[in-house]
Amino acid sequence: MKNFDFADGLDIHARNLPHWRQDGATYFATFRLDDALPSALLGQLRSERAAWERSHPKPYSPEDLERYYLLFSDRVQQWLDAGHGACVLRQPSCARIVADAVRHFDGDRYALDAWVVMPNHVHALVEPRPGHSLDNILHSWTSFSGRRINELLGRRGTLWQSEPYDHIVRNERELDRLRTYIRDNPVNAGLSDCLGSWCYP
Repeated sequence: MKNFDFADGLDIHARNLPHWRQDGATYFATFRLDDALPSALLGQLRSERAAWERSHPKPYSPEDLERYYLLFSDRVQQWLDAGHGACVLRQPSCARIVADAVRHFDGDRYALDAWVVMPNHVHALVEPRPGHSLDNILHSWTSFSGRRINELLGRRGTLWQSEPYDHIVRNERELDRLRTYIRDNPVNAGLSDCLGSWCYP
């Protein structure tokens, strides 16, 4: 993998979350079902994030952005693992649709590393190939799987939360740590008895 370099053509844009982009980077991406985080937790997160932003005026330094990720992303991961919402990905047929979407263009549009389908969210380590953006890759995964799962369940409406989380992997050490996190996520979330239902190495 290419080590992340702050001086090498970094593009930062944001909606509700900051998104960093750099050619050749590997990303840790998480996308979650729309009901995976209760509104009370989302409100708490927005309030705490706003307080942090008031005390850290722009432009943010690289150190500020690192602290931001550490402060908020770990907590969201813990909330996701608590299993809020309908957790439709517990159903093997739904998890399989997501798995097929994630694997479909591996080796063509992107290089897929470790990944896992959890009951209400998905983690993946992915390196986009030249000419393909992470945003388009994530959109293809969620739009295809969302349509197919809605058809399967006979439901309408939004399945996935509109803005995935992503993080540029800094170096090989962090890559190894994230691989371990993904591999162990089902067990650490208390799902070891059903690991094979949604864990795809």
